[in-house]
Amino acid sequence: QVQLVESGGGSVQAGGSLRLSCAASGFTSSSGCMAWFRQAPGKEREGVAFISSGGFTIYADSVRGRFTISKDNAKNTLYLQMNSLKPEDTAMYYCAARLGDWCALRLTAFNYWGQGTQVTVSS
Repeated sequence: QVQLVESGGGSVQAGGSLRLSCAASGFTSSSGCMAWFRQAPGKEREGVAFISSGGFTIYADSVRGRFTISKDNAKNTLYLQMNSLKPEDTAMYYCAARLGDWCALRLTAFNYWGQGTQVTVSS
């Protein structure tokens, strides 16, 4: 059974940094695609970034240059380093995963999801 457990969320002032982690079990990060999504109150869930089994990455325009997605295959853990945080980044952040050789930054591409971790950025 695949389980994804996010951690690292919290409250931070604008301009600050946070690092989110997603610990995967029942899933090998080197054999599929993993991604971060986020959802703010009243908003659609949106893709933040993904990283393929081979390490190829894609970022949403809103976070490119500020966020970095990475993974440690030995630890089977996904990370999202978030720098220069803005109040607009406030959202519930979700870890997602899928098997296969391709990725897409869309909800339907992923069939495994974590429970989310809250990120709140104050101005």
